[in-house]
Amino acid sequence: MNASELREKTADQLNEELVALKKEAFNLRFQQATGQLENTARMRAVKRGAARVKTILNEKAKAAAGEAK
Repeated sequence: MNASELREKTADQLNEELVALKKEAFNLRFQQATGQLENTARMRAVKRGAARVKTILNEKAKAAAGEAK
């Protein structure tokens, strides 16, 4: 999912997306540790996706804080 699609979502939806990505990252790490991971590139994509969601959440928080002043 790209950043423009994420910016259209609400903070609650972004938090749900972040939780899902963190669960997927955990499962991928578990698969790697047991030698069952086939698509190693997916780990990188999930990490970047989580970072992208966090960035958008921080942007929204800063914008909300700026409006409150």
